[in-house]
Amino acid sequence: MSNLPSKSASPTVTIRVSGRLSQGHLSYLDQLVSSAIDCVLWPLLDLTRLEELDRVALTYLIGGEGRDFGIIGCPNFIREWMQHEKERCAA
Repeated sequence: MSNLPSKSASPTVTIRVSGRLSQGHLSYLDQLVSSAIDCVLWPLLDLTRLEELDRVALTYLIGGEGRDFGIIGCPNFIREWMQHEKERCAA
């Protein structure tokens, strides 16, 4: 993605993700993130109501957080899984 807005200086847009997030949803979610960036908005993924995700979706969140989007309202089980995967990959 290009023309990434500055996280601290740009207005934000919140993208709410709920229910299940899987590989099949990622192309649409990535389009939303890209559109926000094209509009010079910093996308924030609100995961408060996310109940389930697959490993591919988890990898998308890990790879994009802080680089392509921010994450807010992340359930503990997802944050813990993200941290576990980061540590596993670093080992």
